[in-house]
Amino acid sequence: MSSDKKSMARGMARMLSIISANGTTVPPLPASSVSSPFLGQSVIPLVNKLQDIFSQLGSASTIDLPQVAVVGSQSSGKSSVLEALVGRDFLPRGQDICTRRPLVLQLVQTVQKADESSELIEWGEFLHLPGRRFSDFSAIRKEIQLETDRELGSNKGISEKQLRLKIFSPHVLNMTMVDLPGITKVPVGDQPSDIEARVRSMILSYIKHETCIILAVSPANADLANSDALQMARIADPDGSRTIGVITKLDIMDRGTNARNFLLGNVVPLRLGYVGVVNRSQEDIATNRSISEALVYEENFFRSRPVYHSLSERCGVPQLAKKLNSILVQHIRAILPDLKARISTQIIMLQKELASYGEVTDSKSGQGALLLNIITKYSYGFQSIVDGKYEEWSTTELSGGARIHYIFQAIFVRSLEEVDPCEELSDEDIRIAIHNSTGPRNALFVPEVPFELLVRRQIARLLEPSLQCARFIYDELVKISRRCETLELERFPYLQRRIEEVVTSFLQEGLAPAETMISHLIEMEMDYINTSHPNFVGGNKAVDIALQELRGVKVPMSDIAKTKVYMISMLKRLPSSISGNSATGGSWGITSIFSSSEVRTSNSINRELAVNREYAEDVQGSAEHVFATIQLHEPPAVLRSPDAQTERETLEIAVTRLLLKSYYDIVRKIIQDAVPKAIMHFLVNHVKRELHSVFIRKLYRESLFEEMMQEKEDVAVNRKHCKEILWVLQQAAWFIVILFAVSLSRNH
Repeated sequence: MSSDKKSMARGMARMLSIISANGTTVPPLPASSVSSPFLGQSVIPLVNKLQDIFSQLGSASTIDLPQVAVVGSQSSGKSSVLEALVGRDFLPRGQDICTRRPLVLQLVQTVQKADESSELIEWGEFLHLPGRRFSDFSAIRKEIQLETDRELGSNKGISEKQLRLKIFSPHVLNMTMVDLPGITKVPVGDQPSDIEARVRSMILSYIKHETCIILAVSPANADLANSDALQMARIADPDGSRTIGVITKLDIMDRGTNARNFLLGNVVPLRLGYVGVVNRSQEDIATNRSISEALVYEENFFRSRPVYHSLSERCGVPQLAKKLNSILVQHIRAILPDLKARISTQIIMLQKELASYGEVTDSKSGQGALLLNIITKYSYGFQSIVDGKYEEWSTTELSGGARIHYIFQAIFVRSLEEVDPCEELSDEDIRIAIHNSTGPRNALFVPEVPFELLVRRQIARLLEPSLQCARFIYDELVKISRRCETLELERFPYLQRRIEEVVTSFLQEGLAPAETMISHLIEMEMDYINTSHPNFVGGNKAVDIALQELRGVKVPMSDIAKTKVYMISMLKRLPSSISGNSATGGSWGITSIFSSSEVRTSNSINRELAVNREYAEDVQGSAEHVFATIQLHEPPAVLRSPDAQTERETLEIAVTRLLLKSYYDIVRKIIQDAVPKAIMHFLVNHVKRELHSVFIRKLYRESLFEEMMQEKEDVAVNRKHCKEILWVLQQAAWFIVILFAVSLSRNH
């Protein structure tokens, strides 16, 4: 052996000794095995060890290791092939289904030392009976039957639970095989009516994996094209790249026929080819004919038939063993990189999961440090999510602070912009409001009172959506608080519940002043109607726009600038009553538009009214002695204006609408700006700034440490289970390193 290979062998031996020191039993790996003609002498035992390691995980293992799955029908001779490969009788026999659960069979080649006798020891070991050796192979058969009956009963039921057997012998080549239940058509005993479908499903669960080599066993005295084993293999391995065909019972073919075409792949082609074998007959088994005698008979059979002479590498159990060993080794080398990557990925995931469970701490100082760390992470996480600095952002939906911004702009602001303050206000409503505001007198001008009354009602409508916006933000903060709950926090249910209570209470404390501020904002706008606001349309513009609309002239607001002469000329076309003005009245609107020189003065109006009163008195005095008493109808309980809407009222209504819309738009913009500011100040930013301080004040108390830091019951169980799986995978990772070393040494 070269110095490089010796050095590599010594390094591998050191790695194995380290693993053994960690509590893992590793079969000795002699340095000479690195240069052995069969790489399987060093590689396959290590894979077998990986099988043992992963068997500790049971169903928790998601790593598929290289193995050979033996598939065939009940009468195909499957068991005889396995026994021939082992060289011993050890499998249950019978007329009905014998393999009732998957049997994982690991063959380990033992090495004879120079000082040992020629009679080598062979034995078997079951995984469910660690440390116990079975040197009597009939006892192995009995234990298989007993363990199967313990699991399933004695009435032919089947199970997917594995039975693991390791056989040590100098007469075997290293490999791992899985003996699967034979495909059966008719249920017996307590087997379900769909037994065939169940068996096929079980077989497929093994052979579907790319790491599995399929050993498809078919009898030579049956139609190979309709072989159950080959049909199953074709489903899982359509191109035949990992299927080896085994043709059994060549010695009982019809006289004058042979299996040459089968073995050459002329009937059903397989990339890995076929091997033909001769099984022991039922009579041979009944008369206890040994496997060694059967192998001699097989060798003589092929020698005595010239048709098989040119196919010697495809005939006989020894050739099948060599082929399986060689293909399994090649398969192992091909999948090693992927196997290593999958194990490494699982180790990283488990390390993260184990870290999330944390370590058990019983001291007050340790509990206090852990509590402080948890609430600090929670507070920082809350702030990060709100500010958009969280590391685990979704790319499919808005979250955190982005949702808050969406509520402000896309929901609150847009909803207010879509509201028409006059939408639910009819002309009749405005007309009645104007009449009611004048009392017992007839209105000479557009009065101020109905405008203020109506605009206050519209401003009041802004309160509910503003408060609703605050509640929406509150709900979003509650959702954000739940996103801050880490796996570490979930360990402690009482602490988690207390944190939820503190956060909920603190958010409510922030919501109350925000709602109060919003209410004050609306009340402020309602208490003072500022008609001097620079953006308010004002009397002049309102009347001008109203006149243009009544005349059917549509002009933009920016083009409404008109001279007083033009406005007066427009008004003169209307009845004289419309353009009246009071020099001393308290009303605004039209009063503020015209001076005394541009319209009739109040003195002329008073003189006209005085003349009318004198005439009315004369008529009343002269008619007293002529006419009878006139009876009036009593006014109805609900009184509405009976008269048709006059042209003057039409103008008043139009002006009032314009004034309402103008002032409402001013207030709406103020509220759209002020409400989000109030919510951010009193609720969002306040919680961000003070949350950690509140946690310290309410939770960080030594008297509460023990109660709050009590773990959930399943956390300790999960931590232990996670450690066990991680330990197993770390062992597997070590063995993968060794496998790589062995594989590289073979290349060199």
